[in-house]
Amino acid sequence: MNIVKIIAVFLFGMITASAQEIQFKQETIDFGKVAYKSEGKRTFEFTNVGFEPLIIKEVKSTCGCTVPRKPERPIMPGDTSYIDVVYDTKRMGGFVKSLVVYSNAKKERTVIKIKGFVEKINNVVVSN
Repeated sequence: MNIVKIIAVFLFGMITASAQEIQFKQETIDFGKVAYKSEGKRTFEFTNVGFEPLIIKEVKSTCGCTVPRKPERPIMPGDTSYIDVVYDTKRMGGFVKSLVVYSNAKKERTVIKIKGFVEKINNVVVSN
């Protein structure tokens, strides 16, 4: 009888330890062609599809040209939240930048990306 209780507690612990899940609407945002010095803000939408509050501990960028802003409060099960990302559009040319989202989800690290092309032709700004 005691062995059954031990197994039940162990299994319950395994289930609850992996109860948080994060699901992004899209893991890559394509800016497309954007104008030089235009607004470079985009937003990643995600949902806590787990059974426990989801905590975004940190979002790290691979470059100082990309600045993320994470939610400060826990995201309750079933709720949606957002991570804002601002890219410095004073850098002409193509870009692909990764951000690593650290959370208490089953998968502790999730990589999201932005990509696009900043262009300026003969002092004439071109945008999508």
